[in-house]
Amino acid sequence: MSQQLYSVDEVANLLGLHVRTVRNYVREGRLKATRIGKQYRIAHEDLEELTGGQLEPPVRVTASRERHAEVSSIVQIDAISPDDVHRLATLLMASTAHRGAEDEPIHIETSYDEVRGRLKVILLASPSDTAKLLQAIDLVIGAN
Repeated sequence: MSQQLYSVDEVANLLGLHVRTVRNYVREGRLKATRIGKQYRIAHEDLEELTGGQLEPPVRVTASRERHAEVSSIVQIDAISPDDVHRLATLLMASTAHRGAEDEPIHIETSYDEVRGRLKVILLASPSDTAKLLQAIDLVIGAN
């Protein structure tokens, strides 16, 4: 039977405490720990003893979890008219309108500075969706 051991960081995350607080608990003897090299390891049972209840072990990332990649992009467009901003924003929003629940989420924000004629487009999407959205932006701004 293998014993579940936690690092000080893991215990702090599990209990919502600061790492220093957990280290102080160990130094004060309030939380039993084993020193391995320069680090402490805390047994699951000792952690339950400290909290006075049963704890669910944290979910570990396994190979069966599906990999996810997301791109964050900021596109700044200078010398763009309010009409072109409206066209571009409408095109971007329309391109995400008919996505299914199984599709990767897309987050789009726009910020237009009318005095400077500057638009910023913020995209959070998968690499392939980001590429398509960047192509759409290029089509609109390249047409002028």
